[in-house]
Amino acid sequence: MTKEYKIPGQTRIGHVHLKVSDLQRSLSFYCELLGFELVTTYGDQAAFISAGGYHHHIGLNTWQSKGAPPAPKRSAGLFHTAILYPTRKDLAAILQRLIAAEYPISGASDHGVSEAIYLDDPDENGVELYRDRPESEWPRTDDGSIEMFTRGLDIQDLLSELK
Repeated sequence: MTKEYKIPGQTRIGHVHLKVSDLQRSLSFYCELLGFELVTTYGDQAAFISAGGYHHHIGLNTWQSKGAPPAPKRSAGLFHTAILYPTRKDLAAILQRLIAAEYPISGASDHGVSEAIYLDDPDENGVELYRDRPESEWPRTDDGSIEMFTRGLDIQDLLSELK
């Protein structure tokens, strides 16, 4: 490759497609717990879900994985799917929902540019639920570059958004 190429700044990642072992169990997690809407199914082997009527944000299928165990943690593959919430209050609401359902949360972090809740779906695929801070609040170094970090998220402060 001789020319430097930069992907257009407006490029977005449109959806993720996950191999799951039990389609109904995954639909319960993503739709009933997290609140995604079922858009369509392909028989009993695949489903497409979204937020707000988009054609799909997440595809779920059992084409090669029906009844299979989770992928080994110490192998190459997807680390997590990150689901961006529009506001801090929305992130607080899903956190409260997870707490009420007693769903296991594996972590909660403040990254300076964002706040995030971490958990696994039923197939142990990592899921990050997060909200971005406004760019004007992002921590920066003296040279202006972004200075991300990982600190514990103040859960009580986040939940105070619901009052």
